[in-house]
Amino acid sequence: MTLPPGKSEGGEDNHHGGADQWLYVISGRGIAIVDGKRIVLSPQTILLIERGENHEIRNTGKGELRTLSVYVPPAYKQTGDPLPAGSP
Repeated sequence: MTLPPGKSEGGEDNHHGGADQWLYVISGRGIAIVDGKRIVLSPQTILLIERGENHEIRNTGKGELRTLSVYVPPAYKQTGDPLPAGSP
């Protein structure tokens, strides 16, 4: 995911019911808000967002926030559409 400065993704009701999300920060600065807890994001940060946790990712830096997310088990089809919880 790439977020321009000042932009965010997710929100108070954003969660993945059937998958954990591992988020790795490639570059940039930001914060993650996971179930109300603020976590600082900087290069080489790795964050586990467990299934069901509400979360938002915000770019608080001056450049792009670039991250890589891995979902276990997969949370999305190849088309980008979400998979139902528990579906391979």
